Amino acid sequence: MTENVKEIFGNRPGGTPARGSAPPAPAALAAKVRTLAPSMTRSMQRVAEAVAGDPAGCAALTVTGLAERTGTSEATVVRTARLLGYPGYRDLRLALAGLAAHQQSGRAPAITTDIAVDDPIADVVAKLAYDEQQTLADTAAGLDTVQLGAAVSALAGARRTDVYGIGASGLVAQDLTQKLLRIGLIAHAHSDPHLAVTNAVQLRAGDVAIAITHSGATGDVIEPLRVAFERGATTVAITGRPDSSVTQYADHVLTTSTSRESELRPAAMSSRTSQLLVVDCLFVGVAQRTYEAAAPALAASYEALAHRHRNVPR
Repeated sequence: MTENVKEIFGNRPGGTPARGSAPPAPAALAAKVRTLAPSMTRSMQRVAEAVAGDPAGCAALTVTGLAERTGTSEATVVRTARLLGYPGYRDLRLALAGLAAHQQSGRAPAITTDIAVDDPIADVVAKLAYDEQQTLADTAAGLDTVQLGAAVSALAGARRTDVYGIGASGLVAQDLTQKLLRIGLIAHAHSDPHLAVTNAVQLRAGDVAIAITHSGATGDVIEPLRVAFERGATTVAITGRPDSSVTQYADHVLTTSTSRESELRPAAMSSRTSQLLVVDCLFVGVAQRTYEAAAPALAASYEALAHRHRNVPR
């Protein structure tokens, strides 16, 4: 069953892009490389780093030329192109040419800034702000809007939505369910793996299950998503690793980006930022689709809480 769905949506590791998904725009290529490089083999990383570092030079190379330049094989070059979201090497070359033109227009390349133990607090603020802006820009550039639209449609018509997340991702799961509840939808966040599975058993066609995991390998999140998938619910994975285990059970995959992890900036910090952006996109999309019911529900929830934000008691 899993393989049938994976065949339909094309989300298998190293496979072709999901059906209906558009290849990433040229400006999104560098973001894709930053997001996917940690999960690539070393030979694929060499290809990815080469195309991101010198798009103009690589755009001029044949598949054989790029393989020779990176010390890899033609098959590795093609696999890397597909993992980055392009049907083949020709499409990647076109994107590289577009990226080169984009860079020559005068836009400065992104720079990753590490935080040192002795950095002044003003520098910490500036570096964190820069990294979070870059993370948001990368996530927006790499987000597959076809997959996003499909997930929004499923949420808008769902009988019930369950969201699974552990740790920092659990906070994001709570944020999404709180938003959905405020527009009158039935939604539950689960950070307890036992409760997540026992609730997933109750799902069926017409329901939605969402797994939030940056690594894509969190067993306590994968298990309830698998159960929901097998019960016929529409499943969505929000992950920084589109070739990871969680995507086996996802009808729709929404990829997040993250800045490079360091001693004082764990991956959970930037992954949370990018996950919240995706969650906000889902919520706004659903609110648009259900506006006739969502607007009055939002107004009612605001009014119900308004007295708690006033200094004068009622």
